[in-house]
Amino acid sequence: MELLRTPDERFNNLADYPFEPNYLEVDDLEGGRLRIHYVDEGPRSGKPVLLLHGQPAWSYLYRHMIPPLCEQGFRVIAPDLVGFGRSDKPAAMEDYTYSRHVSWMGQWLLKLDLRGITVFFQDWGSLIGLRLVAEFGERFDGVVLANGGLPAGAIPPEFSTHLKEAYRGLPVVNAGDLRQRFEDKEGVPGFLYWRKFCAETPNLDIAELMQTASTVPLTPEESYAYAAPFPDQSYVPGARRFPSLIPLFHDEPDVLENNLAWAELEKFDKPFLLAFSDNDPVTAGADQMFLDRVPGCRGMPHRTITNAAHFLQQEQPGQCVQAILDAVIQSEIAQRLP
Repeated sequence: MELLRTPDERFNNLADYPFEPNYLEVDDLEGGRLRIHYVDEGPRSGKPVLLLHGQPAWSYLYRHMIPPLCEQGFRVIAPDLVGFGRSDKPAAMEDYTYSRHVSWMGQWLLKLDLRGITVFFQDWGSLIGLRLVAEFGERFDGVVLANGGLPAGAIPPEFSTHLKEAYRGLPVVNAGDLRQRFEDKEGVPGFLYWRKFCAETPNLDIAELMQTASTVPLTPEESYAYAAPFPDQSYVPGARRFPSLIPLFHDEPDVLENNLAWAELEKFDKPFLLAFSDNDPVTAGADQMFLDRVPGCRGMPHRTITNAAHFLQQEQPGQCVQAILDAVIQSEIAQRLP
């Protein structure tokens, strides 16, 4: 597997991101090794809080959440998924599969030997993170799910043929039009436009993509930081590939694996808090499935993160931190119960 590694100087003096880099190597599943970067701040004796980002972001997304969590005495750990941030980037799009990402991050989790974890995840962080919770549930004390989910072939067979044909004929719209496609509830689902755009647009501008999913303008410094891991288009196969890996159709890879993970989540009775934002057309309504199926959701102080779009960590870090603190309180209460 050919790997690219973003030059270190691309990460010098990023706005509000003073954190020292940490690295672990894992098996790339093809006989080689790849390097995963992670932020690891706060006391090593502190209760671990794990923060998992999605596509096309990296751990920079959590820059305003890490310091206040450290101030509360937590050990705060925020990895960059393979293909993002300071982690290694497989050069070919076919190197990226859903199962590989779960394996890579599972290896990383076991190497760090994290236990008693409270995890906050969103977007692809939840697609990978929920699989980890299902597989290593004994390592997690609590979960905060924000603007994410665990799709498992929700588009039924009777609609698949029509939608797949429609997808092949979709235009590659401008980035600025993607939000409108999500908000339009008639016709082809907006996510298929997102999938098409990421896979086929000639120049995938990461900062532009982040801005598209945000309602608050990014500063020039923030735009640079989000684009920093990707010096040119050879570095973006992961960002291009991720939307196509989400198992929306019943016959796509990882439908079975996600259904098996759901079977485990249906037994997960530790605190499971939902914190979806009020202005995210991508994941609106996805929280209901967890309320219906995950026992750990019962009695939890679920909340709506207000005045936030898809990347709520960027727009409302304080509300996200409070959700984590409330989940920790619930987990401590649960552990004291007989």
